[in-house]
Amino acid sequence: MKTLTFALSLIRQSRQQNIMQSKHVHVGETQYNKDGLLQGQAIDSPLSESGLQQAEAAGCYLKDVEFSNVFSSNMLRAQQTAETIMKHNRSCYGLQLVCDALLKEKSFGIAEGRPVQDVREMAEAAGQSFPGFTPPKGETQEQVTQRVKEFLEKTLQQIGAEHWRDRGEEDETSSSSSSDPLSTSLAEGRADEGVRGVPVHALVVTHGAYMCVAVRFLVEELGCSLPPGTDKEHVFALSPNTGLSRFLLTVRRAEGRFALSAIRCVFVHRKGGDVQK
Repeated sequence: MKTLTFALSLIRQSRQQNIMQSKHVHVGETQYNKDGLLQGQAIDSPLSESGLQQAEAAGCYLKDVEFSNVFSSNMLRAQQTAETIMKHNRSCYGLQLVCDALLKEKSFGIAEGRPVQDVREMAEAAGQSFPGFTPPKGETQEQVTQRVKEFLEKTLQQIGAEHWRDRGEEDETSSSSSSDPLSTSLAEGRADEGVRGVPVHALVVTHGAYMCVAVRFLVEELGCSLPPGTDKEHVFALSPNTGLSRFLLTVRRAEGRFALSAIRCVFVHRKGGDVQK
């Protein structure tokens, strides 16, 4: 049966200007991050100087990694992170950055703009943990999970429609391990780990709390396999700014639609764009 395997790299935005540190890539730092304030959706601030440096570092780290598609949250800090990464990468020349509201940060309701410590105390008082806690008028974990599901489904259909004809391959279960992207990848820690020989690679730039929900959904609900010895506490932790997580997805075509048949994790929360010493 014919299948298509593609890579999905999530990265968290870098830091914003004056708000909470928020991948796929997690965006860089804003000033709100720096000041320890929670942003969520209502505060759409640009990257801070440090955040721009983080985005530049992430771009340099990923400059030789080939991408076929680039998606970003429609929030400013994520778009700035994505655009910075793309300008360093030759494979992104001519690619369109697709901004999608399904990737925007979790809404923290009345807590947005307040110190993160205040929200942690609110969560503790309610017997919950942060960032899973939902303040009044905020978005629940279930609501964010639904956005993750919708984005993944839309992405499967788009990737399949764009690349199935030219890059789909017959599934040969008896093939040797040399055809396995993980077995042929470069040494651990390299930017292209797990994606050598993978013809389709989507970069997704999103936010910290969103990434927590997305990774948990992939692992717990879709049965994503993890690298041997992986600590689940680390897997489900908040990704650092410009933290990178990578997954390999295999899809099959049935009745005119593309469906996920397998998913595995290459690594999570790698700080390839960290410029702090």
